[in-house]
Amino acid sequence: MKMILSTTLALLALLVAGTSVVASPLQAPAQVAEKAPLNLNAATVEQLETLPGIGRKVAERILEYRAKSGGFKKIEELMNVKGIGEKSFLKIKPLVSVARPDKAGGGD
Repeated sequence: MKMILSTTLALLALLVAGTSVVASPLQAPAQVAEKAPLNLNAATVEQLETLPGIGRKVAERILEYRAKSGGFKKIEELMNVKGIGEKSFLKIKPLVSVARPDKAGGGD
């Protein structure tokens, strides 16, 4: 009887542990994986604020830098913005991209 009880408890523990391990990876990474990198040359202040460590002031500085420099040519230029150092940059690097904004009009 003891053997059956201990086996049942062991199986129950494995089942409970397996459920919690399976549930957590499906929630957070799936949401992150679905998002495309944020284009620094088209992002709004609100979109930039969704990046880790980027608040309203830094987001506004990113837009100022973008306007003054004519857009980002590479993502490393983010470190030229006051408030974004190497550590902050490394956190957001996989979440951003640099693409030319769509140009309206023809190629005359």
